[in-house]
Amino acid sequence: MRYSSLPDFLSTGLSTLKGGPVGILLMEDLSETNSTIRHHLGLGLKNLLVLGTERLNISRELQDQIHHVVFDLTTDSALTDAMNPLIAALPERWFYYGYNAEYLFYPFSETRSVGEVTTFATEERRASILTYVIDLYADDLNTHSNGVSLPDAHLDRSGYYAHSRHRDGADLERQLDMFGGLRWRFEEHVPWERRKIDRIGLFRAQKGLELRGDHTFNEEEYNTYACPWHHNLTAAICSFRAAKSLKTNPGSSSEIDSFKWHNSEKFAWHSGQLLDIGLMEPGQWF
Repeated sequence: MRYSSLPDFLSTGLSTLKGGPVGILLMEDLSETNSTIRHHLGLGLKNLLVLGTERLNISRELQDQIHHVVFDLTTDSALTDAMNPLIAALPERWFYYGYNAEYLFYPFSETRSVGEVTTFATEERRASILTYVIDLYADDLNTHSNGVSLPDAHLDRSGYYAHSRHRDGADLERQLDMFGGLRWRFEEHVPWERRKIDRIGLFRAQKGLELRGDHTFNEEEYNTYACPWHHNLTAAICSFRAAKSLKTNPGSSSEIDSFKWHNSEKFAWHSGQLLDIGLMEPGQWF
């Protein structure tokens, strides 16, 4: 069903949601709209909100399975303007959020649903799950000029690193700023504030919780990678977003002939590959 605006959905659409986690897909452009929707429906997300222009070409067989909310994603505050009203309207609900041409993976995601993941996290007394945004990119930019190709997707198998996160001169406990992928290799084309690859992509809403524009929350425990007593499950969001930006931005497109390097590896579209490389971990979940 289509809603004319986010306030329209909040006033008339909330009652139509089913139980379980809510997925928010922010469609910044028209790239891979349907593949993004299909992937997340396949993970068992029964509540999928697709935010973007009314010109989104959503396949007919998908239209009845999602809520299309017309929303302007071109403003600087689009992320927080979209997410924070939804967080306030649905306290205690688990959320996933990502963009078009981004695909969520978590340990054993081929056989276990998002609902099972969030149930496990709740049992561990966790309200958030750290996700690493892993850049995907096309093998051949002559054939795929926007950097996007699902059949020929590649990723970096190494080159990731972390710094302790600090604020006001003090380290923040169990928080890291993560870097790597295209944002690291082509950092001269990426503003400093957009180079991090960590995102709390899965979280449980609560009263007073707010998402900030840098993908962190106003409740610091939400921004941690693990609880104090043991390691927790982490996940990955495999994303063409950086590749698209670098190849559609006039300032960088002409400077980049290929994204491939000696540490490129073809993406297998399977959680096992991400676990083997060390780009996510199961924690205590087996």
